[in-house]
Amino acid sequence: MREGYEGTGPGAITPDGCAVELYARLPVGDEPDIIAAAVPAGARILELGSGVGRITHPLLERGFAVTAVDESAEMLERISGTRTIRSQIEDLDLGETFDVVMLASFLVHSGDVEVRRGLLRTCARHVAEDGCVLIQREGVDYHTNLPRERVDPTGFTVRMRSAEPVGDGVNSVHAEYVFPDATWTQRFLSRPLSSDQFEEALAAEGLRVDRYLTEDGVWVRAVRD
Repeated sequence: MREGYEGTGPGAITPDGCAVELYARLPVGDEPDIIAAAVPAGARILELGSGVGRITHPLLERGFAVTAVDESAEMLERISGTRTIRSQIEDLDLGETFDVVMLASFLVHSGDVEVRRGLLRTCARHVAEDGCVLIQREGVDYHTNLPRERVDPTGFTVRMRSAEPVGDGVNSVHAEYVFPDATWTQRFLSRPLSSDQFEEALAAEGLRVDRYLTEDGVWVRAVRD
């Protein structure tokens, strides 16, 4: 387990505190619709941090060619029907480029600046000249509108308990997922980024915002600068 990260609950827990069984239960949201609307039909997609394939499988069903990358073998075991690669994202160098590189799950908010830089360098290294990078950011009130909870229509509750400052602009975030038969918790480090800070981080790795894909600014389409 990485320092500052923790996960509890049934089943395997990854080094960043994610529970494999939990992520296998989470429903598909509107992410596949957002992605499909922002990229060419049938695009080759490099999905960084794929987890159990919650987004991977819907994209495959829509005709995209997806290469799924995750550091957890237990996560990748849940993915079928496509190429999978076990690797830390910041270390990945496949020697090939893709129409689309996707960095979801708020990974760009890593508490470690060097890790964030490594993530974005991997994106820049693997995106084709005329391709794009799709990034999922935190919402503007992610660290401030706390505690809060959301009851999912499928019957479980997500509680964001707290975001406690731990220094250098980083917060320790405590989340809880309550199902009728099981509960999972996670603690992880996250660095809030304003739009300006986010765009500066992209620029440092040779990327720029092409457009924000959602009104809340959470999903972003970036291109080579």
